[in-house]
Amino acid sequence: MNSHGVRKKVSNRYYGWRIIGLVSALRVLGGGLHQYGFTVFFLPVAQDLGLTRAATSLAFSLARAEGSLVAPIVGYFIDRFGPKPIMLTAALMAGIGYILFSWVNSYTTFLVVYLGVISIAFTAGFVHAPTVIANSWFIRLRARAMTVVSAAVPVGGAVITPVLAMVVTAFGWRWGAFLAGTLFLVVGLPLCVGVRRSPESIGMAPDGKPLQSTQNASGLSKNPRDLYEEPDTTARQAMGTAIFWLLILSMTARSAAFTTVTTHLIPMMVWKGLSETEASAPLVVIIRIFDIHASKISSIKALYRTISKKLLS
Repeated sequence: MNSHGVRKKVSNRYYGWRIIGLVSALRVLGGGLHQYGFTVFFLPVAQDLGLTRAATSLAFSLARAEGSLVAPIVGYFIDRFGPKPIMLTAALMAGIGYILFSWVNSYTTFLVVYLGVISIAFTAGFVHAPTVIANSWFIRLRARAMTVVSAAVPVGGAVITPVLAMVVTAFGWRWGAFLAGTLFLVVGLPLCVGVRRSPESIGMAPDGKPLQSTQNASGLSKNPRDLYEEPDTTARQAMGTAIFWLLILSMTARSAAFTTVTTHLIPMMVWKGLSETEASAPLVVIIRIFDIHASKISSIKALYRTISKKLLS
């Protein structure tokens, strides 16, 4: 296919996929520099500031608790102003936060910057807002869009985190933090500029359906989303169902285990004799392969066992 054919195919693609591409790229950046990347800073920060591992881990625990507490507030602001202002603010805060992080010189300033700036920014702009984007632009293909957005974070961990580890090893964690902040400002902010709130904001209905098809027999305009006959469940009704609480409990258990492993994996591998760069390389590969495919594909299970034995021997 020639370049003209490629451009034509891309131009005919539903605009919602471009939006998904933008927010996924932002999550790749956030996943590589923060979600998985912050474990790269764990040991050098603890050593430089004279902290115990328990004290350093406490920051991560408080950040998760903080994310749960601010989620309803973030949801309110997204409903009122849309996801784009939240994402722009979050990218700006993350950039400034990591630059400030490169200058911290005590445990108190570390907690203030990490909890008061970086963690809030990531929760609002890199977790909640992209999820709203996927739900707003798609209905019939919502599961596919959500999968693309969700997969972006581990992709960032696999691609960006090892590079960040090499920078930290070569130049120190402060320069690594400064680089992370610069990337959030230089790359993250432009990605947020192209985001649109909803398909209706540019004259479309979800999944690319034309708005003019959403008039009823009397000629009155209807909400385009009503065409899909989705059940309209309120938050109160949802919280009254058993499946809602089962989902909450299962996701909490998985998240707690996953966060613990990703936070402490590099320190554990360094303790076993690997360098930080070597420990960061299989960080996402091992966890993600096992998380998604290990129970289904025997060859990948064998690969996981081989890598694990090699690392832990």
